[in-house]
Amino acid sequence: MNKRFFIFSAAILAFAGMSAQTSGIDAVLQQIEANNKELQANFHLISSQKLESKTNNNLPDPTLSYAHLWDSKNSDETVGEMVISQSFDFPTLYATRGKMNRLKANALDAQATAFRQQILLQAKEVCLDIIMLQRQQALLDERLKNAEELSAMYTRRLETGDANALETNKINLELLNVRTEARMNQTALNNKLKELLVLNGNQPLTPGRPISGTIPDAQTLGLTEYPAVPLPADFRPLVDELLASDPTLQSMQGESSAARKQISASKQGWLPKLELGYRRNTESGHPLNGVVVGFSFPLFENRNKVKIAKTQALNIDYQKENAALQASSALWQLYEEAKNLHASMEEYERTFQQQQDLTLLKQALMGGQISMIEYFVEISVVYQSKANLLQLENQYQKAMAQIYKNRL
Repeated sequence: MNKRFFIFSAAILAFAGMSAQTSGIDAVLQQIEANNKELQANFHLISSQKLESKTNNNLPDPTLSYAHLWDSKNSDETVGEMVISQSFDFPTLYATRGKMNRLKANALDAQATAFRQQILLQAKEVCLDIIMLQRQQALLDERLKNAEELSAMYTRRLETGDANALETNKINLELLNVRTEARMNQTALNNKLKELLVLNGNQPLTPGRPISGTIPDAQTLGLTEYPAVPLPADFRPLVDELLASDPTLQSMQGESSAARKQISASKQGWLPKLELGYRRNTESGHPLNGVVVGFSFPLFENRNKVKIAKTQALNIDYQKENAALQASSALWQLYEEAKNLHASMEEYERTFQQQQDLTLLKQALMGGQISMIEYFVEISVVYQSKANLLQLENQYQKAMAQIYKNRL
């Protein structure tokens, strides 16, 4: 029973650890979605564009006119006439334009979704860079600690005559180079954290613990480990799914449907415009009330508008086809890039499992089994290989983030 309880507890802890690793980025993105200034500005821009589309379907302003006439021979004899009228298009045209406006609104919503995904993808890539720089900092700190220990040891040996100045200088140069690299990496990490803060509208990234003028570190934000993103074995069905959910393509589809409705609206532009109103006349000595009915025939105003609408619809259709081709090509390129990166990562990991431990190399150096030159050649290759693996992991995560950006 105790054994089962131990296994169950270990599983719970492991799951919690995985959740913490994957929820760090998600928690940051949720805050940025709520606080990002560009997203807030774009929301109001889309709202204004929707309202602007609706104004195209408004009724014209009503008109009121009054005429006061008097007899040229007898100024006491006057006539007054007042006319109130309202003109409007043929009723079916308003219904057609209403449908077109709804299609335009859907296209604008898709544009807003695409812009949101773009901002969140930018933020996610910054998070991935922070994870890489954090792990790289840990690697550099390990290398720096090793160099400091060797420097102190060889300084003591030089004093006792067990080492020469060339070996000591070589170690001190290594210490200087690693220390400089660690400082520059820490600076890059701090800059990425500041960039993340700007994306969050300069609002604290740790709700509940806002400290003015401070920037949280990667551990506080949960940005220390990459989320698990397996490489798809069969990418073809995934491409179809991603293209179907691409908001940019959905926006183009909405614009294409709206352009088709515009053709219908342009054709209905040949229907007569109507006018209804009220007239009051006092010419007979007592007021006369009546109704005003008018028709306007668009003999000139609608000329070539149908051709223009058809041409614009064809233009949007070709743009939509081109956007679909480019989106599909971009996804396949990203998949090929991710597949090659994944293969290189696996090769590095297999090699690291087979290579000598750095502690053994240090013991061999202390025991005189290898020279200082041999030691530095070996550790330089190992550390450079580990740094290469960190870069590969970062590039792989970014490629997969771009592939799955529609799920943000």
